[in-house]
Amino acid sequence: MAHVAAFPCFSSVVIAARQRQNGGENSATRRQQQQLKTSGGSTKKGFGGERKELSWKCVEGCGACCKLAKGPSFATPEEIFSNPSDVELYRSLIGPDGWCIHYEKSTRKCSIYADRPYFCRVEVDVFESLYGIDKKKFNKEACSSCRDTIKAIYGFDSKELDNFNQSLKK
Repeated sequence: MAHVAAFPCFSSVVIAARQRQNGGENSATRRQQQQLKTSGGSTKKGFGGERKELSWKCVEGCGACCKLAKGPSFATPEEIFSNPSDVELYRSLIGPDGWCIHYEKSTRKCSIYADRPYFCRVEVDVFESLYGIDKKKFNKEACSSCRDTIKAIYGFDSKELDNFNQSLKK
């Protein structure tokens, strides 16, 4: 299974991380959160009838989250972590090419998957502690974060994004 780092992009989790560091929410943050909400999540009525609630799952062979040096549109480790040792550990995992040193590019798998750090796990408790995302919003935010990360790393028309979207439909 691919290495899963919980470092989302362009979604309310990034805003939540930055908000937590700045000590609160302002109206600009609320506007950004409203603009960034996706159409998935809970079951709702729409033009096409009811929409199915998304259920996040990792897609093997992707590894977009393993690109640790992603750029300015992603939250920095300092914005996410309150513990300096977590920042230090995260930074120590970044290889010269920006990818995690434990990511095997040939197999697109993590060499330490079973023993990966907690912040590499896309799990309810991790999203709650790092981003303030509760269990009710976890699947929606995790799906949105993965989509955004895949788009940023592989592109909007990538096979990785296609595979991720197809896996959510199953």
